[in-house]
Amino acid sequence: MEPQPERAVSSISLGSYTRLLRGNRNFRRLWMAQIVSEIGDWFYTLSIYTLLLQLTGHAGSVALALVLQVLPQTFVGPTAGVVNDRLRRKHVMIAADIIRFVVVLAMLFVRSRSMVWLVYPLLLAETTMTAFFEPARSSVIPNIAAESEVLVANTLSSATWSVNLLIGASVGGVVAAFFGRDAVFILNALSFLTSAFLIGGMRFAEPHAEAAAPLRPRDLVDFSPVLEGIRYIRSHPTLLPAVFAKAGELMVGPSWVIFTVMGAREFAVHGRGIDAAGGAMLGMSILLGGRGLGAMVGPLVAARWAGESDSRLRLGILFGYLTIACGYGVLGLSRSVWMAAACAMLAHAGGSTVWVFSTTLLQLNTEDRFRGRVFAADLGLGSLTFAVTAYLAGRFLDAGISARTVATSTGALMLVPATILACALHLGRSSQARAAS
Repeated sequence: MEPQPERAVSSISLGSYTRLLRGNRNFRRLWMAQIVSEIGDWFYTLSIYTLLLQLTGHAGSVALALVLQVLPQTFVGPTAGVVNDRLRRKHVMIAADIIRFVVVLAMLFVRSRSMVWLVYPLLLAETTMTAFFEPARSSVIPNIAAESEVLVANTLSSATWSVNLLIGASVGGVVAAFFGRDAVFILNALSFLTSAFLIGGMRFAEPHAEAAAPLRPRDLVDFSPVLEGIRYIRSHPTLLPAVFAKAGELMVGPSWVIFTVMGAREFAVHGRGIDAAGGAMLGMSILLGGRGLGAMVGPLVAARWAGESDSRLRLGILFGYLTIACGYGVLGLSRSVWMAAACAMLAHAGGSTVWVFSTTLLQLNTEDRFRGRVFAADLGLGSLTFAVTAYLAGRFLDAGISARTVATSTGALMLVPATILACALHLGRSSQARAAS
């Protein structure tokens, strides 16, 4: 296949984000839906993980919860990709939100250790819906934004995710500590209804659905479209490394286990009116707050440098990997919750940059009719590594290895995808040089 021309590097200013929100009604509604549902999600995640650690006393229970939150996206991904390439993605998102509303409300039934088992099938059901929702959301961005706005939209979405993490983790810890987990579950459930309402008001064309044949039940188990999507990815040199980029973020899975355990056992906050469970949630809140701040700043700074240049986007992914390695490498040496939060901020500035840049590369270089399958593969591959590494982190912690050692080892492990990507970029440049000569 002929190499695609390099896009020009154009500066992205702060005004670009304001213009996008003011001038693009569809993106504005999608963005507002993201705000309400993600803040609710962070409230909810904090409560679920600390609830499991409190009722079971095992880090492995938190790791299992994370596995059930991400691994199904790998197995459901092929079906979700086909559905998103055959149906209107707007309708897929609305249906997923409504089902998640019901699932989260059902968490109110978990009242004691004997009911802990219920958390796991509910997390599985919620994740299955996420596997349909997220590829749809990523896929509609190029339908509602001009090509010059795609990186701006992704960067703004990432920064919003980070602010939501800051708000959700910080305020969620306080709400859970003083008002109880039931309030958190109810707020999160209502956030999904609000998201469905906002997305329902979007109006935009979806050419892939208009040209596709009606979806039949047997199409859900027909994997020929999936194989077609795999061939499409393999035939596009720009897509292949971008699809695997999120799978290289080997700290995502362990981070939730590490932050939960460190927040509860090493950096718990003590004070008047705060019990042990509340102190653990507040300690975890501070660590997640640092993570959210870094994830917000990283892409905002890196996007100004990368512009719309494919080569700079790929190089930015490599720098992101190295930043993650540095942050987690030092996290294990932290002696205060604030130093640990600073390390989380550094690491996830790089992690969020990897996420935004890989998503933008896929959106700019994928045809609309393949976009659902490409993003399902992107999410599925990442979810697989998130689940495996989270499970291993939980096992190591329960075996007596300290959270600090697991954190430092995670940083060292990040050098593996960084090395692989550096070699791939070098080979790609060599191939282009030979083709040009």
